[in-house]
Amino acid sequence: MRTAPALAAVLLAGCTALGPDYEAPPVTSQTEYTEAESSLVDSAAALDPRWWRVAFADPVLDELVNMALQNNLTLRSAGLRVLQSQQQLAIAIGSQYPQQQQISGLAEREQENGTRLNNYNVGFNLTWEIDFWGRFSRQIESASADLDASVANYDQAMVSLVAQVAQSYVLLRTFQDRLAIAQQNIELQKESLRIAQAKLDAGDTSELDVDQATSLLYSTRATVPSLQISLQQTKNALALLLGNTPQQFNPLAGTMGAIPTTTPAVALGMPQDLIRQRPDIRAAERQMAAQSAQIGFAKTELYPQFSIGGSIGSNTMETDDLFSNEGEAWSIFGGFQWNVLNYGRLQSNVRLQDALFQQLLVDYQFTVLQAQVDVENAIVAYIKTYQQVKEYRRAETAAQLAVNISTAQYQDGLVDFNTVISNLNALATQQDVLASARGDVATNLVQVYRALGGGWQVRDNRDPVDLLPAEMKDTMKQRTDAWEGVLQ
Repeated sequence: MRTAPALAAVLLAGCTALGPDYEAPPVTSQTEYTEAESSLVDSAAALDPRWWRVAFADPVLDELVNMALQNNLTLRSAGLRVLQSQQQLAIAIGSQYPQQQQISGLAEREQENGTRLNNYNVGFNLTWEIDFWGRFSRQIESASADLDASVANYDQAMVSLVAQVAQSYVLLRTFQDRLAIAQQNIELQKESLRIAQAKLDAGDTSELDVDQATSLLYSTRATVPSLQISLQQTKNALALLLGNTPQQFNPLAGTMGAIPTTTPAVALGMPQDLIRQRPDIRAAERQMAAQSAQIGFAKTELYPQFSIGGSIGSNTMETDDLFSNEGEAWSIFGGFQWNVLNYGRLQSNVRLQDALFQQLLVDYQFTVLQAQVDVENAIVAYIKTYQQVKEYRRAETAAQLAVNISTAQYQDGLVDFNTVISNLNALATQQDVLASARGDVATNLVQVYRALGGGWQVRDNRDPVDLLPAEMKDTMKQRTDAWEGVLQ
């Protein structure tokens, strides 16, 4: 029985992993952002993991983000994909040990020509394919990289989720503000209609003024339903992100609040930080590492596969002799198999795996480049909309003064009603545009943090599987235990 360990030692001494040993490729990263000199951004300060608290300091938004991280179904699905990858890695690790380990037994009785024969057999069989060319170690390497990629994809889901919740919340408050502005203008236009009607009753003007005031009033009222549609749809979108039905979410969404104000300077960090901050970049790099190992695995198919094994047991005709020396039976073996006539197909598979790796390399380079473009786009959008709001505020103030002056002058008969109507219409437009622009500033700020890859850091290096709901993990354990009970 000493032959098997000796043969294994000889084979293992010659083991080597075929294929390329993976190294992360270098990438080009810009040294500074285009708008780095703007007072609205700060490249020296590091990105805050809980950026929504720093950016908006809104307790309602903070509560919504926490609820989403606990209950969002897409995030749970990403966590379950991590669990799947963990099991795939465990399977790959198990493959490097004896692939066949079997205990067998047989009790047989037969009669022939008046003679009764008994046969009792029990044994243990083992077969082990030696990882001579790194066949199994490359599979472990690939599965490990796939696990890392699944964790990065989970982090990317967190980044997207936090950003979507923040954007939806900003939209919610923006539509609420625009609805309030529409109602204010409706009341203002009602007063204008009352003044026109009073002047008509006094014989100071014609019905034209009343008709113009009526037309403007009903036109403004018509904008309300479309805003209400958008508001409710935004509530429904938030409910989905929080893993709630719209009915469950409506009480919380019914609270009123102002459009979140932004902090003037945004902490960007250095452009080089994107490589480690953006989960999609890490996922792309880990997918490339997994594919690199697949090249080595494909190359092992070109070489012979060595196996050793053996069996030990007992074979007797009487149960009393089953475990005695007389019934002892054993065997050992060593062998190999080699697909010598399939070289064309096997070599093509190696080339295929290498081509897939090259594609993933290009995809990785594109992801890095796209990340830098995303950040630049988000930064310039934030800065310019922030500047826009200042101008819209001045326009709204001027429009409000124009309405006050023209209304007073119309009552004194100094201007015609066309001037009042024009100013009322301009005020409603400017106030609505200002509210939308304020929402755009907050939305674009969210996009900045999303492009930077902020939000996943709140995981604090915890295993995504540990973040799954306890009741879900308990259900899976009960199901596994039930199957194990059936097998036992």
